Amino acid sequence: MQSMGPLRLSPPRLPAQASALLLPEAAPQSNSGQRPLLDGLAEREVALIMEKGRRRVLYRGATLFTQETPNDGIWIVESGRIRVFYAAPSGREITLAYWYPGNFVGGPDVFGTGLHKWSGMAASNSSVLHLPGKALRQLVTQVPALAIGVIEGLTFKGRCYSTLAQMLGTRSITERLAHLLLHLGDLYGVPGEDGTVIAATFTHADLAHMVGATRQWVTISLKRLSEQGVVATRRTQIVILRPEILAQMRGGEECA
Repeated sequence: MQSMGPLRLSPPRLPAQASALLLPEAAPQSNSGQRPLLDGLAEREVALIMEKGRRRVLYRGATLFTQETPNDGIWIVESGRIRVFYAAPSGREITLAYWYPGNFVGGPDVFGTGLHKWSGMAASNSSVLHLPGKALRQLVTQVPALAIGVIEGLTFKGRCYSTLAQMLGTRSITERLAHLLLHLGDLYGVPGEDGTVIAATFTHADLAHMVGATRQWVTISLKRLSEQGVVATRRTQIVILRPEILAQMRGGEECA
């Protein structure tokens, strides 16, 4: 990326609701996030859950769980950001989602009866609360609101991953990149002098993993978009200058 001097920004805002990155562009904003798992629970219910859980602190890049290893419950994200991804036998990775505070990771076998279908790692320094499968099974019988939250969370995850599968199967890489940039702008957008700054750090490799491309392709594509005045790259951040062009590209219309 080009270096154009330091960019002073306010701290990046998190989504109003915890959410994954690749969602349908047609989804209503009010339904675009997963309700935090412990939202709405009474203090005594939260205390009961905390008693059953074990907190774990992860530094950026640390592995939380690995696909094809035995699953044992869920991890509630308390702080930071957890990336879940699938690694093919060839070693190629595809990011399924990033999960934020209030979300849980570790499904779909939340009660610990199967193997992990994908892997999870800390995309930033994070803190998680582990609820073993046996403890979670007991808790959902005692706390109905928690049971509803787990069901809603699994439903939301299923919708996210279904959308991702549809996008990978029906959208070109260019369309997926345009959609991703717009969605990142919605989640992390901070008004700048000449556009919307994505006030969160995603490397070219991160973007590539999310759209199913190579890092080199993302670098070339961002350079092309920068030359066309659609985006600008400043250090490790991206500024969306012409969102209407990205919207056209998302719909399959290449800009001139």
